[in-house]
Amino acid sequence: MILTTTFNLLRDAAFDNNSYKKLREELDGVTDDAPINLLTILELCGLKEAIWALRVTEQNCDKVSQLMASDFAQEALPPWKKYYPNDNRPAEAIQAARDFANGLITKEQLNIARAAAHAASNTASYASAASAAYDAAAAAYFAAYAYYAAYFAAYAAGKEKQEQIFRSYLQQ
Repeated sequence: MILTTTFNLLRDAAFDNNSYKKLREELDGVTDDAPINLLTILELCGLKEAIWALRVTEQNCDKVSQLMASDFAQEALPPWKKYYPNDNRPAEAIQAARDFANGLITKEQLNIARAAAHAASNTASYASAASAAYDAAAAAYFAAYAYYAAYFAAYAAGKEKQEQIFRSYLQQ
């Protein structure tokens, strides 16, 4: 999927000032309303800014954001399973987020999985996986904030893997 934004949208949404200036310099001659591919933002400004730009795409990217957040959260599961091999709540919340994004379950079903992941994150000493799972499930539930979960769940995955996941959604 090709996702684009514009300088106007980035500016109006308070895109990071330094990144905005850098993008302006690199894309000299691009008008305020001309589309800017999010992969261009990834290349020029980095992953954090590209994920942030999901919030102001010209296209509806809720599903992409929800699935991306789920993939980022999935990357946190191996350490979780190491410490809590019998606790499937984070994995179930991640799957629920995917299922909701794909229209396979209701908000109520997602909310149950989200609450379970939240409980896991509150009770676990190794909580990053559970927190990432909770973020992914919460994002799917609150679609308008899907980019937030992608942004926060990204910290659970390694930078190289994050970029690979981000590119995989935007090159399809």
